[in-house]
Amino acid sequence: MPATFTRAVNAVARGLSLVAKIANATGTLVVLALVVLINSDVVARNLFNDPFEGAYELVQFLMVMIVFLQLPDVIRINRLTRSDGLLAVLAERRPEIARFFARLIDAISSVFMALIAIAVWPEFLRSWDSGSFMGTPGIFTAPNWPIHLAIFCSCVLAALIFLAKAITGKRRPERLHLEESGA
Repeated sequence: MPATFTRAVNAVARGLSLVAKIANATGTLVVLALVVLINSDVVARNLFNDPFEGAYELVQFLMVMIVFLQLPDVIRINRLTRSDGLLAVLAERRPEIARFFARLIDAISSVFMALIAIAVWPEFLRSWDSGSFMGTPGIFTAPNWPIHLAIFCSCVLAALIFLAKAITGKRRPERLHLEESGA
C-alpha cells in the first residue's frame, strides 16, 4: 500500500477508534443507570409498595442500548465472539492464506453491518415521523426512535471498523503507526 493511503486509513481508524471508545464509555454509563434503575425499583417495591412505573420497558430499552453502544469497541479490540480455530491452524502452516481469510471475513462482516444499518434506517425514520413509542399510555411511554438511532449508528461504526481492518489487514488498524515504527 502507498504510504499516504496507509497514513490516511490509519488516521481514519484512529478517529473510528475514538468514537468507539466514547460509545463504549456511554454504554458503561447506561449499565450504571440500569443498576440504579433496578435497585430503585426493588427498594420502592419492597419498602414503599410502590414500584417504579415503566421499569420493565426501561430495562428492555437500556439493554438494547448497552449492546449496540458497546458493539463497535468490542469489534475494535477483537473481542467479538467468533471461532478462530481454522484461522489459527492456517496461520501456523500458511500465514498468507490466514491473513487473506481474516481480511475476507472482515470485509464480509463490514458488508453485513452496513446491510443492518440500511435495514434499520427506514425504521428510525418511521419511528421519528410517527412518534411511535413503547409502554402503556397513561402509565409509562418512551419513544422508539432512540433505539433505532443507536442501532443504526452502531452498525455504521462497526461496518467502518471492519472495513478499516479489511483494508489494512491489521487486527487493530488504529495501532498501525506503532507497528510501522517498530514499537
